[in-house]
Amino acid sequence: MSFADVLRAGAGFRLADVDPDATPGFTGNKKDAEKALAAGEAELDELQELLFANKEHDPRNVLLVLQAMDTAGKGGIVRHVVGSVDPQGVHIHAFKKPTPEELAHDFLWRVERELPKPGIIGVFDRSHYEDVLIGRVRKLADADEIERRYGAIVDFEERVAASGTVVVKCMLHISKEEQRARLAERLERPDKYWKYNPGDLEERALWDQYQEAYQVAIERTSTAAAPWHVIPANHKWYARLAVSQLLTDALRSLGQDWPPADFDVEEQKAALAAS
Repeated sequence: MSFADVLRAGAGFRLADVDPDATPGFTGNKKDAEKALAAGEAELDELQELLFANKEHDPRNVLLVLQAMDTAGKGGIVRHVVGSVDPQGVHIHAFKKPTPEELAHDFLWRVERELPKPGIIGVFDRSHYEDVLIGRVRKLADADEIERRYGAIVDFEERVAASGTVVVKCMLHISKEEQRARLAERLERPDKYWKYNPGDLEERALWDQYQEAYQVAIERTSTAAAPWHVIPANHKWYARLAVSQLLTDALRSLGQDWPPADFDVEEQKAALAAS
């Protein structure tokens, strides 16, 4: 059974039933996971190079969507998983508070602009889901608009998938206790102060509301074209391995081969030998 099978949020899914300390699909420990992650880097790197090499011949690409509560490890995924491939073939975008220009358009306008081009792995560090997560919890839009957005997201992702994008949506699920420990570490270490934001405590106070918002969002937007994968993330080493496997599976699914030469190989060999 693959990571995709055990982590996919299917019918009847309940976020409250997911143990953040669990390691589904993997029976080893931290050391084993780190070895497995390192062992998989060569294949992931080659598959990403294949994707990039085919950019002029194949319009397809991959989009990795990372969503989570603060401190859940999105940055670690970007560094330790996405960071193992050639950066020229990756487009990373972190969606922050909308600008006045972005607010003047539909919430998906700014997302469309950041979709990966052919041959590229796109990474959304937070995404369009902010508009049905913080948007719902903080009541930044009325209930009817939030409801409309669920349907708009499904339509958007189905269209993106139909155009040739493999969508990999990952929710990194940590416990409230683990978040407290990670925030406490940031306050104890001077080299982590820069990562601490006092505003995180305001969001932490709304923990239950956010869990409910995630539950609804996952229920409403996990589709065959763009399924959700909920990853227990109290163990960073497990979350990194799981996302690495999901990304590798996505690239494998493209079934690509090296593109043929667009020149006469023998002629070029002869010209090189004579040069």
